[in-house]
Amino acid sequence: MVYDPLLLALLAFLGLIAGWINTLAGGGSNLTLPMLMVLGLPPDVANGTNRVGVILQGVVAVRGFHHYGKLDTPSIASILVPSMTGGGVGALIAALVPNVALKPLLLGTVLTMSAVILLRPGFIAPPPGTPVKSVNDSRLAWWGVFAAGIYGGFVQAGVGFILLAALAGGLRYDLVRANALKMVCTLAVTSVSLVIFIWFDQVAWIPGLILALGTMLGSYLSVRFAISVQQSTIKWFLFAMTLVSCAAAVLF
Repeated sequence: MVYDPLLLALLAFLGLIAGWINTLAGGGSNLTLPMLMVLGLPPDVANGTNRVGVILQGVVAVRGFHHYGKLDTPSIASILVPSMTGGGVGALIAALVPNVALKPLLLGTVLTMSAVILLRPGFIAPPPGTPVKSVNDSRLAWWGVFAAGIYGGFVQAGVGFILLAALAGGLRYDLVRANALKMVCTLAVTSVSLVIFIWFDQVAWIPGLILALGTMLGSYLSVRFAISVQQSTIKWFLFAMTLVSCAAAVLF
């Protein structure tokens, strides 16, 4: 397949924006999935190809948060179990079933997150000093991470919102550390789902790797921003991204 160089350049630029958004909030795939389809990829292949950028963006983000001491490494193993299990289930569903429920599922997710940020800001942004819970001690948080894994395996767009609800809301991490663990979960879920999409031959590598160049740079810049601002700034950025995701879901 021959790709338009200008469209590939635009894909890389949108990848940069998506990498920034995904690292701090979620919903960046609302930009990249339509662009992949503009390149001529069918929806299922666009869905699989998008994971190439997401997985490499996740590597950069996790390394960055770890470098700045914002990653709770002892909690990673327990959180990976529900996220990876859910991711495998979701990716199998996506590979075998049309994405008919995508738009209402995405809209419901981001609208709920918007309402929570406005009506109960302390839920998604715990005050300093709030004790952190273990996913093994919170059944609700375990199932929340598992549900996020299913959603992330099914389609990437908006999974960050569900993970932040589980990690910041359920486990009471501040938004910087919640985002760090969110990227670990996203990386794990995407690794499982990418293998399944490759197995079903639903990945176009050229646009996928070009997209990844943008998402990696965006993620690198986003981590540096996250560790230098107050949690309230991240909270309102998260709220803005929920509104953008709503608009994108309606338009596309």
